[in-house]
Amino acid sequence: MSVRIKGFLETSFLDWPGKVSAVLFLPGCNFRCPFCHNHELWTEPEKLEDIPLQYILERMGTFRDWIDGVCITGGEPTLQGGLRDLILELRGLGLGIKLDTNGSHPEVLEELIEEGLLDFVAMDVKAPLDPFRYQRAAGVSVDLGSIRRSIEILEEGKVDYVFRITVVPGLHTEGDIMELASELRGSKGLLLQNFNPQNAYDPALRSRRPYPEEWLRELQQAVNEIIAPAGLTQVA
Repeated sequence: MSVRIKGFLETSFLDWPGKVSAVLFLPGCNFRCPFCHNHELWTEPEKLEDIPLQYILERMGTFRDWIDGVCITGGEPTLQGGLRDLILELRGLGLGIKLDTNGSHPEVLEELIEEGLLDFVAMDVKAPLDPFRYQRAAGVSVDLGSIRRSIEILEEGKVDYVFRITVVPGLHTEGDIMELASELRGSKGLLLQNFNPQNAYDPALRSRRPYPEEWLRELQQAVNEIIAPAGLTQVA
């Protein structure tokens, strides 16, 4: 199997809404988000020890009755050619699969969904869907056609999903978030995540103060009213 695993969290109550999951971290990413706090997965992946899949399977086999599934995150998992095989191995344990993705490879996302290999997808949408703001938030030029296609695939409703955005002072305004909510109107939800300055990829952001939690909660309510999702009212 060609997938390399650089991080393994045995149990998490945060990564899959309403479920207890293990978390696998895969290396490599095609974005360079200045606020990323997992950037060692793509800046220095060789400095991180590979975790053998067999060890992970054995560990999860001992506590699979305690967890609902596995969250595969990164980095950007859809860059990994062996992602499908990894999912099949995990499904062999009877575990559900949640995928975190930036939506840049809709063909991979669609294939996994069509094969029934995913149970939940969290897609990080970086900014309103225009080239300048998206590039600024993603740190690279982004094919917005691919992002839009991934959004369309999820909105078809063949798998449970949520859209997410990390809200960063200086990168996102209230107007930006409301605009994105309008672009995602009718979807299952846009979850607002607060920016964490600790270990941000761009050193200039490490001293930047996040938006107040109360302000973000109020903004989440306003977003919910635009999108009208079912039950997504909590800021992560």
